[in-house]
Amino acid sequence: MNDNTLRKIAYNCKKATFLIEKKQVGSITVREKLELKIHLAGCAVCRTFEQQSIVINKMVHDLFHEPKLNELKLDDDFKRKLQGSIDEKLDKN
Repeated sequence: MNDNTLRKIAYNCKKATFLIEKKQVGSITVREKLELKIHLAGCAVCRTFEQQSIVINKMVHDLFHEPKLNELKLDDDFKRKLQGSIDEKLDKN
């Protein structure tokens, strides 16, 4: 890499954010890893973006991979109390 190439990498936040996202959804090449490392070494804003992006992607992943609602079950004691309450209300009418 020549001096001009390094300068372009160091000041290209748009490319850095693209590489940050690309790295999270797949993989980046060795060259891209090096470019990103060089950029992140000098750019606190993109380092913050990377940290936030990791957290957001994890939250989205967890949201869509939580146990399905139909797999949730009420415990037997709660069901008995609920049934008793329902029966009591029906008997009053």
